[in-house]
Amino acid sequence: MSGDRTPFSLADALTRQAESLAIGIEQGAAPLLDAVTPTTAELLRWWFGEDASAGRALSFHAGQRQAILNVIVAHEVLGATDLPALYRAACPSALLEPGRMAEVSRSKHGHPKYALKMATGTGKTWVLQALMIWQLLNRSADLDAGRDDPRFTRRFLVVAPGLIVYERLLDAFLGRQRADGQRDFATSDIARNAELFLPPAHRERVLQFIRSNTCPKADLGLRATGNGLIGVTNWHLLSEAEEAIEAENDALAVEAPGVRPDPERVVRAVLPLTPGKAAGNSLDTLDRRWARGQVLDYLANLPDLMVFNDEAHHIHELKKDGEATEVEWQKSLMRIAAGKGRRFVQVDFSATPYNEQGGGRGKEARKIWFPHIVVDFDLKEAMRRGLVKSLVLDRRREIGTLPLAFKAERDDDGTLRLAEGQRTMLRAGLAKLRKLEADFARIDPSRRPKMLVVCEDTAVTPLVADFLRDEGLAEDDVLTVDSGKKAELGEKEWAPLRQRLFDVDRHAQPRVIVSVLMLREGFDVNNICVIVPLRASKAQILLEQTIGRGLRLMWRESEFSELKRENRERINRGQEPSSLIDILSVVEHPAFASWYDDLMADGLAGSTGDDELGDSAGDLVSTALREDFESFDFALPVLIRQADESVDHGPIDPARLAAFNGMTRDGLKALLGKGETFASQDLQSSTLFGDYRVHGGVMDVGGYNDWLSRVTRRVAQLQSQPPPKGNRVAALAPYPYRQTDTTELAACLDTYVREVLFGPAFDPFEDEQWRLLLLQPVLDHIVKVTGLALAVNEERRPWGETDVRYRRLSEVSSLMMRESCRRPVGKCIYTHQGWPARNGGLEEAFIGWCQQDTSIEAFCRISETRHDFVRFRYLREDGLPAFYHPDFLVRTAEAIYLVETKAQGQLAHPNVQRKLKAAANWCRQVNALTPEQRSGLDWHYVLAGEHLIDDWRGKGARMADLLAFSRLRDQIPTDQLHLSL
Repeated sequence: MSGDRTPFSLADALTRQAESLAIGIEQGAAPLLDAVTPTTAELLRWWFGEDASAGRALSFHAGQRQAILNVIVAHEVLGATDLPALYRAACPSALLEPGRMAEVSRSKHGHPKYALKMATGTGKTWVLQALMIWQLLNRSADLDAGRDDPRFTRRFLVVAPGLIVYERLLDAFLGRQRADGQRDFATSDIARNAELFLPPAHRERVLQFIRSNTCPKADLGLRATGNGLIGVTNWHLLSEAEEAIEAENDALAVEAPGVRPDPERVVRAVLPLTPGKAAGNSLDTLDRRWARGQVLDYLANLPDLMVFNDEAHHIHELKKDGEATEVEWQKSLMRIAAGKGRRFVQVDFSATPYNEQGGGRGKEARKIWFPHIVVDFDLKEAMRRGLVKSLVLDRRREIGTLPLAFKAERDDDGTLRLAEGQRTMLRAGLAKLRKLEADFARIDPSRRPKMLVVCEDTAVTPLVADFLRDEGLAEDDVLTVDSGKKAELGEKEWAPLRQRLFDVDRHAQPRVIVSVLMLREGFDVNNICVIVPLRASKAQILLEQTIGRGLRLMWRESEFSELKRENRERINRGQEPSSLIDILSVVEHPAFASWYDDLMADGLAGSTGDDELGDSAGDLVSTALREDFESFDFALPVLIRQADESVDHGPIDPARLAAFNGMTRDGLKALLGKGETFASQDLQSSTLFGDYRVHGGVMDVGGYNDWLSRVTRRVAQLQSQPPPKGNRVAALAPYPYRQTDTTELAACLDTYVREVLFGPAFDPFEDEQWRLLLLQPVLDHIVKVTGLALAVNEERRPWGETDVRYRRLSEVSSLMMRESCRRPVGKCIYTHQGWPARNGGLEEAFIGWCQQDTSIEAFCRISETRHDFVRFRYLREDGLPAFYHPDFLVRTAEAIYLVETKAQGQLAHPNVQRKLKAAANWCRQVNALTPEQRSGLDWHYVLAGEHLIDDWRGKGARMADLLAFSRLRDQIPTDQLHLSL
């Protein structure tokens, strides 16, 4: 392979093609949906459609999305039967690169084969499970319909490189082990995240399949699994096929007369099974080896199989006597694949899918990338998107003066001891850990940072553990884990240790984990914040795997997003981060130098010197309730009508609805003639009307009546719940907004379309003019005006008295604030009040005025994330519902005010005016209560512009006078007021 060729030609080509085919997939109208099976199209709509995503808390991020799409495009759309065919279909010019044709044409690539390069901590296991569900549901649909599509299977083998990854995969598929040794399926990845992976119609069937057909390695080939298989094993089960393969080769060897035969070859040819040299004649060893041979035969005899290789960089070639040889694991896979053709599919997952050539370190060693990489979502991209921790190299002058060798030393009598350089590194890491523990505890005691020490070999781990205890750590503070631990303890003793290891995030102890290489993969915890790499490895792949153990995010809440974004920006500018929130600190080791230099050159890694940060949390602090908060608290009335309250809707007059004026009818017809694709969305059912591809007036759609019924359902049922904002998710409404009289609404829509929308005398059936209604601007306009009219005509008829409940701001006992963006206050339930770091000057000025003005008795800035109950539902300008949170609650001697502070240019925005009306309507409802039910004061809403605040404050006016002057009067017509808390 040439070192100067593009290593990801295939991935780049598939990404371009997938992105092109997926245009519009969020709205459900992508060309890709026509190019795949109906089952795949259903899954893609569920996974990536805006409507399906709106109703759940989880979604695939961009890297996971690209990986799933690229594999589906390669396997379904291009239909490649092997790796050479995939290159010819996706990027034929790449075959002209030096050595590429010879490489991809090798026999081990003679089946569909895909490598997914995804950074550690970016959710490779979720992609694996999504692809498995894609295959399973398609195969099930084929069997139900009597088809036999060779692209799909219900038989899977998931292969892990070692014990830790193997246990993690069992947890993912079967759930965590309980104290009785049984696994709790409810804790499995797919069961816990079923709303993401599975459309409701398939959920129970798939979960039952996984639960019934997942086999640990001990049961593989021995347990009947009925209608499919999900085998989970580690590579050791497959690697020992070498002896069987060699025996087969021996049987075919050419005999040379006169040459004395090899005794071992004679024994293998005569005896069906022989013990290993180390195990002697142990019958247990013979039994296990016989079982392994049976497993390989079982897998080889399956008619089809999809193999998922987790951490697949272990499948590579070894140089022996100048020749390339496959490792045993790969040999076994080739044996299993033999005879299956395209019905054997191999999917490899790795953050580092390459082999190293050359004995140098860092840049001196050349990376030989796998030729079947179909997606490249690397660490740098994950760091730019904030999906993993940011990296910081802990550089100190005393470490910089140490010799480059950080290996343990032996005394004259042969006793092994830690080198002084290793001791210094451990002390540096321990100092950082203690600082993180103290600083993080001040803002959230449940966050417990951990330190990982990676040793050079198992003989060093007890020395490190002893040294850490000498430095003041307790016995239970240090947990040592190495490859021999399970054999040393046995399964019964190993199980609780394993559980303790995977639960380190939730417990104060252990504080430090010491390992050699056992934890370099599959150790999926979030709280590793410090890594001390004592292992002086020359292989860059091991360096990257070591760093990968600490990349998973620890602080995922949105309130920390601004601080983390600021850290990334500072690192990109070559500055030290302002905090260590989701920062991974690595104590400097010379083996990491070149790797770090590359990251630093891209602005993705930083460093810290001798001057420690003032606080690991930066200026982020937890602000608690003041001791006498009761007198400054606000009791927010929540109006609960009795169950016999009726909600009716008055008739809608179509003549009062606005006509469409965005474009003339002829202009819209011209759009239809261009052969573009338009999609109309049925948000209620989370599906589309269809992919409407217009060609000279021919459309694949039912017609106007079908359109009318779907839009009626859309308007009648989707007013109940606003779409989510950012990563926040609103629960689906249990009842439609309008449950009855939909025929009247349909008649109103029909009248509006025929007489008002485009002017009088519009006949949707004449010359198929109803097609104009499918255009997105027209559909948006119809939904907007009819949705608003439906809300305005709402009529409530309460029976009996109003029931009132109260929510107090003090229910939220603390708020997270930036030290640089807060000030002490004396009239608030909290000791301090804060404002946004960006564009927060107006809020800062308002807080200062409230504190200084004696006319203000109490105030509080509302936290949108913590005070989520202080909100109002309103209809946006586009006719969709949304939630609105005011900025402040302020109390004077005469009234309580909901205050919104706005920059002058935003006051006239239509949505600002709609928020105003929603809040004013709520205040009217509260003021209709008895004085005892509303704290003895009237409630009012104030929209305060920047110029107004500056003007009154500059003239020395009292804030109470400004609020009383600016409050919204009851002059808004009743039919314009809508919605409540």
